[in-house]
Amino acid sequence: MAGTSLGDVIDRARRRSFVGRRSELRAFDNALAALSPRRVLFVHGPGGIGKTTLLLELRARASAAGRTAVLLHGSEIDPSPDGFRQAVAAAGFAPAGQETRADGGTVLLVDGYEQLGAIDGWLRQQYVPSLRAEDVVVLAGREPPAAAWRTDPGWRHLVAVCALGHLDEFDSADLLTRAGVALRDRPRLLALGRGHPLALALLADAAQGGTVPDSLADIPDLISALLESLLREAPSEAHLAGLATVARAWLTTEDLLRKTVGTDAAQVWSWLQRRPFVVCRRGGLTPHDVTRDVLEAEFERRSPDRYRALHQVIHDHVVAGIRATTGLDRQLLAQQLAYLHRRSPLTAAYYALRARGSAAVVPARPDEYEQLVSIIEGGAGPASAAIAERWFADQPDRTSVVRTEDGIAGFAYHLFCPTGSSMEDRDPVVRAVLDYVDRTAPARPGERVDITRFVAGAREFERDVYAVLAGSVSSIIDWCTEPLAWSFVTFTDAEYWAPFFDYLGFRPVLEVEEAVGGPRYTVYGNDWRRFPVGAWLNLMGEREHSGGTGPPPEEALRPPPLSRAAFGDAVRSALQQLNRPDRLAGCPLTGTVLGADAAELRASIVAAAGRLAGEPKGDQLRAVLNRTFVHAAPTQEAAAEVLGLPFSTYRRYLARAIDEVTEALWAVEIGTGPQTPPVQAGQ
Repeated sequence: MAGTSLGDVIDRARRRSFVGRRSELRAFDNALAALSPRRVLFVHGPGGIGKTTLLLELRARASAAGRTAVLLHGSEIDPSPDGFRQAVAAAGFAPAGQETRADGGTVLLVDGYEQLGAIDGWLRQQYVPSLRAEDVVVLAGREPPAAAWRTDPGWRHLVAVCALGHLDEFDSADLLTRAGVALRDRPRLLALGRGHPLALALLADAAQGGTVPDSLADIPDLISALLESLLREAPSEAHLAGLATVARAWLTTEDLLRKTVGTDAAQVWSWLQRRPFVVCRRGGLTPHDVTRDVLEAEFERRSPDRYRALHQVIHDHVVAGIRATTGLDRQLLAQQLAYLHRRSPLTAAYYALRARGSAAVVPARPDEYEQLVSIIEGGAGPASAAIAERWFADQPDRTSVVRTEDGIAGFAYHLFCPTGSSMEDRDPVVRAVLDYVDRTAPARPGERVDITRFVAGAREFERDVYAVLAGSVSSIIDWCTEPLAWSFVTFTDAEYWAPFFDYLGFRPVLEVEEAVGGPRYTVYGNDWRRFPVGAWLNLMGEREHSGGTGPPPEEALRPPPLSRAAFGDAVRSALQQLNRPDRLAGCPLTGTVLGADAAELRASIVAAAGRLAGEPKGDQLRAVLNRTFVHAAPTQEAAAEVLGLPFSTYRRYLARAIDEVTEALWAVEIGTGPQTPPVQAGQ
């Protein structure tokens, strides 16, 4: 075409591929047409979000409207008043009053504005006010404008601030279509790109070359391109560690940063807050999903061992927080722990909610139980609904719900048995679970059985994302904080939930028909006495990082739990063998929560004896145990003589001391006593 330059061809191609940004385009068009008072537009957002692409489109629109449009980049301008004047003059943007100015006003577009921070005040106070009223200025950078642009009474009505975000699903699909991506490949690329324009463009380019990746890590060139804008500004290794923390944790707090970056936590926190790809939510900082994916892929590639260690620090920090807090803080931390399960089979369901921010899991109110019964009736039928209604009336306090503006979105209902309720016999599922416990490994005095009886959502019943959220958060809290012998979870939709419980290491133990012709419940369970919560959390920490499924390895399981009577016999035997490590190693208590080997078992027994000092006549009881078993006299008669006690009194004290140390150790065994008894000094 005569008179057409190569630049014109390039501009037309760019415009054909441009998608989205409707509100920004509307604001600019209104400014050009003087339909609004806005004359300065601030566009800000992270690297790769599409600022330059938008400015090129705005320049083309200005030219089509008959305006002279000048596009500059901050990196090419000396950040001084003279340097800026020279740059705009060289580009053809003449000062006010010169005859070369276009009648309709000129459009000045500046990309990379964050690099002109040194003259921001001069531009606001002197240069921009000197322009004609018809001129339009667009400033694009990574950071939001300084407060003075928005708070000054004069500027407030002339400035529009546009925070450039990610493309929605429609515009993302449109971008891939215009890039020539085949229809069959678009869903996969949409899931990977997550609305990030640069990522989508690079994915489209890879697809055109015949590569449709399973993850971003499969495309190192794409990762490198995105990382250039994310990592180049990190001023130190501590800041890089902060970025890695943000990538791995759902919410990053300054307390967490103190665990991962040390004394630089406050400085790194402030720096992260200012990153344009980091959002400050209630409770902490979080990056956009594609930023997280890119950072994770890079840090895992760069230093997998360090990244695994970082993951463990985050995991331990969250678990400790769950155990130390209550209320909303605890449920928020439980969500963080659930979020670490990136490779679980329910990742897609859970992440659909994470994109919307936190959804609180809170106790149900009395007026909400009718809606819960209705949800169960719709998903499992009237028999299940009738059982749920009776449980809610009998034991209402163990119901956790997620609320939205439409009411209950999802819930989970837990029982701690024994409840003392006749419903334990009237509910076929609970009865079957308790019968299984009695047959397999009975709950001992003081132990509780946890049963998650109902988990459901308002829209998709047991497959509802809010059911996943409520069930996950309430279970994490119970499993991490309550002394439990068994935990069971019951579902009618085994096809959906089986892979998840295989990932958690829970075994399917029962199938129960609730009523003739009614739904069939699959029950998944774990005996915490054989695979304690600490060992389970370690297994989950590994699976959070690398995946994995199946029951815990047999070698990780503790011996079957002893009955209360057998436990007492074992304590008496262990006391007799306390100074014979070879014999103590064969004691039934070895390998239990009291100690993995003879040395640990001895330390637990000695510590329990030491704690008797706080009981009535405790010092005497402790002294009797000490002289009989710990630093044993040759005979009991000799021990009584050393202690200055009549032999009958000594025997009475010894029997009482053995009983009390047995009770103390039993409390540890069933989870109601300290899990790591402190060893007293000098013992």
